[in-house]
Amino acid sequence: MAPSPAATARAFAPADVRELSEYFAPQRTSSDDLPSPEPFVVNLTRGVLEVFAGVRDVDQLARWLTEDAYRKLVTRANLATRARSARGVPATRTVHQIMSVHQSSPADGVVEAVVIVRGPARTRAVALRLEGMDRRWRATSLALL
Repeated sequence: MAPSPAATARAFAPADVRELSEYFAPQRTSSDDLPSPEPFVVNLTRGVLEVFAGVRDVDQLARWLTEDAYRKLVTRANLATRARSARGVPATRTVHQIMSVHQSSPADGVVEAVVIVRGPARTRAVALRLEGMDRRWRATSLALL
């Protein structure tokens, strides 16, 4: 005989459900358990610049971004695509030179970085906030200045 719905509800108290959702949520990771963030910062910066140039699909970066950062990147990439289309400029792969990487760690498992990038037209800065989640770095905030 199958248990009644009331018995099932009693079997999973709200505290148990909360513990389960916390267990399956992204788990914070200490800086000691993570690789050096600098290669990740440099590669993610190059990927973001390629997305804005229109030569890389945003979905290729999705695994390294949180949902909020991903949505903002998609919005900004769509605006860049519309601007190129309005001007009649095709998407081209431009060469960007990484001038410098500045990073700091305000808390364990968190890195804030600024990458200075020289492009053909101007020099820009990319600001990133990385957090250790599930034993890897993920970008939680991203800004192209």
